[in-house]
Amino acid sequence: MSLVQSLYSAPALHLLSQRPDHPVLYFAPSILQATARRFLAGFPGLVTYAVKANDAVEVLENLMAAGIEAFDVASPFEMARVKALMPSAVLHYNNPVRSEAEIKTAVGYGVGSYSVDSMGELAKLVRFGVPRSAEVTVRLRLPVKGAAYDFGAKFGADPALAVELLKAVSDAGFVASMTFHPGTQCADPDAWRAYIDICADVARGAGVSLRRLNVGGGYASHRTGPAPDLEAIFGVIERAADRAFAGAVPDLVCEPGRAMVAEAFSLATRVKAIREDGAVFLNDGIYGGLAEMPILGNIDRIESVSPEGARNGAPVQHVVFGPTCDSLDRLPGMVPFPGDLAEGDWVLWHGLGAYSTATVTRFNGYGEIEVVTTDRLA
Repeated sequence: MSLVQSLYSAPALHLLSQRPDHPVLYFAPSILQATARRFLAGFPGLVTYAVKANDAVEVLENLMAAGIEAFDVASPFEMARVKALMPSAVLHYNNPVRSEAEIKTAVGYGVGSYSVDSMGELAKLVRFGVPRSAEVTVRLRLPVKGAAYDFGAKFGADPALAVELLKAVSDAGFVASMTFHPGTQCADPDAWRAYIDICADVARGAGVSLRRLNVGGGYASHRTGPAPDLEAIFGVIERAADRAFAGAVPDLVCEPGRAMVAEAFSLATRVKAIREDGAVFLNDGIYGGLAEMPILGNIDRIESVSPEGARNGAPVQHVVFGPTCDSLDRLPGMVPFPGDLAEGDWVLWHGLGAYSTATVTRFNGYGEIEVVTTDRLA
């Protein structure tokens, strides 16, 4: 396993020496491995990584080096990438909608766990050869608030259907388990508590003893204000499971993506122009590394660097546009930059390791983002 070596101790040193005119994503492997160890030490069960958040080889290699051995995959591409790096890796296929070809590929890779949220998808697993030794987890959805957006609008079974599905999974001879996802950027521990309580009700209603309970992803990354208290959420999960399952607690599983990888990357964009009305144009925007800003809102973890060093002027609110020839390429609301910001400066956006490259486009010929490894990000 070849882990990439850093050439710079911090982003500013690279910016001032190389003066890039294109977006640069700075990666600190030490931060990624520390986050992985935090999950491994704090979560009361198996920690898997949701590959969709960032499938870069260097990310997977460093997570594996830190001790992550199980991965939540959503496609054959992700299966192949993980297995190429770690043939012994355990794969959890928790995208609950699959084609015949995808299921057969998963069987070929020895996928150990599949999620379902409908009778039709369960029937596919039976029909297309998933071995009965595999775990099948029934995915629950609830109208629980507390996340930036709700995965239940697309995936998950309501409690009544979940009861029937869990019975059917058990009757088919699979290893019966349950899973849920409280929603993206969820910082409210009560969301996990509510889901765990209903999972226990579903299991009792089905008359099935759960082998495992996957309490999902959704763990928030640090975007604004204080950093999320992950340990508080871990504690709520453990206590809620102990209470809800009263002496027969299933093994717990989690699948962080965003919270695992976000903090290990910072994105540098360059100021292309500052208009007379104060509007700032950057060399990256919503079709690139800043794609999630219109969905989750702007972050306030911003640092500005000029060719002469740091900018420290009093903050001034600006309209911010990306580089494409499209008026939609604009960050929501207003963004505070130092009052002495100038054309040619760089703006560092911290905590952007999740989805910043996974969802990037090449619209208008933009979108190519260089990745530079550093020892630290500040």
